[in-house]
Amino acid sequence: MSERPQIIVVGGGAGGLELVTALGDKLGRRKKADITLIDTSRTHVWKPLLHEVAAGTLDSHEDELEYLAQARWHHFRFRLGRMVGLDREKQEVLLAATHNEDGNVIVPERRFRYDMLVIAVGSLSNDFGIPGVKEHCLFLDTTAQAERFQRRLLDCMLRAHTQGEPVRPGQLDVAIVGAGATGVELAAQLHHVTRQLSAFGLDTIDPERHIKLHVIEASPRILPALPPRLSAAATADLARLGVVVHTNERVVEVTDDGIRTATGHFIPAAFRVWAAGIKAPDFLRDLAGLETNRINQLVVRPTLQTTRDDNIYAIGDCAACAIDEAGNTVPPRAQAAHQMASLVAKSILRRLRGKALPTYRYTDYGSLVTLGKYSTVGSLMGGLTGSLMVTGFIARVVYLSLYKMHQVALHGWTRTALLTLAHFLRRAVNPEIKLH
Repeated sequence: MSERPQIIVVGGGAGGLELVTALGDKLGRRKKADITLIDTSRTHVWKPLLHEVAAGTLDSHEDELEYLAQARWHHFRFRLGRMVGLDREKQEVLLAATHNEDGNVIVPERRFRYDMLVIAVGSLSNDFGIPGVKEHCLFLDTTAQAERFQRRLLDCMLRAHTQGEPVRPGQLDVAIVGAGATGVELAAQLHHVTRQLSAFGLDTIDPERHIKLHVIEASPRILPALPPRLSAAATADLARLGVVVHTNERVVEVTDDGIRTATGHFIPAAFRVWAAGIKAPDFLRDLAGLETNRINQLVVRPTLQTTRDDNIYAIGDCAACAIDEAGNTVPPRAQAAHQMASLVAKSILRRLRGKALPTYRYTDYGSLVTLGKYSTVGSLMGGLTGSLMVTGFIARVVYLSLYKMHQVALHGWTRTALLTLAHFLRRAVNPEIKLH
């Protein structure tokens, strides 16, 4: 067995993949440590893009990154598997067996020893125990779930187009619970896609008459993370698109044909999407005695080490890192995962050299929300500008640059430029939306 330090990162999301790429380039290339990434999927798609995959405006197979290829290019190892346990005494990660579509085992249960472990498993939608959510709602936590939504949407549109009878009221309606960035962005994308599908030949469907889009939010306004002025601007944009916004409506039940709120309001919908609230995966709760909070996040110190084990770090949505004395924690955003990954990369390098560890301080660079081709709104924050509200073209450019910075962290500037060029070339010859 190698005597080099064994560094394992569980979770290949935005933070985890950037971290193993950086560590592979700095340590794996020089044979100073063995770096291993573990994930349940074979490929990576940037999670903030999943609403586009669901709508069909982004083909995940063209935009995904294969973990094995990234591992080959950046000097780390990739292992397919789902973490289900942890042995802190032996310093081993426990993985469940992996099955194929037929239920046959393709990878057995395994254990991997670590000297340093980074848990970056992200988050899942939180159904808050509301009746019917698990059974009757679609989720957008993974690429597979987003692709499933896209296929169901297209199938239902094809069925309505060919059924030989008028479209029934509510047959194609969509209700999205949660008016954060994901819910609002998905609503705008669906407005665009449903009209494109009609233009591509499903012309017996009149989107204006046959498709209603609803966004349901328990708070007094949509996009509560943004300033009220920008929230109002986004509300006006959705109204212009014909999206029905329901605020101050707390969902109490989801059925097979709609959503019921605490006020007694029932919203019929064939598609019910849950995008309200997050929690860390359930297996983290009571994981080997590590401290967690009420939504299963691992509680970490300012060094991003877990409170009960210096050899275990947590980053991204699954980490609860305090940002003030009131107990507020770092928000679950891609920019936070990126910052945490950068700090832990530095921390591991310093630790191997016997130096003091840096501490994490969250820097809020603002929030941006895109309504597809229709609008982009947000706020930018910086030392020179303070808080700057932006809309329109400038906001759109900044929004697109966020993904490009993620690609730069994974590929460098040259390859990112080539990927961007390839993307524009594909868009020039491919349909604007995915049609299968």
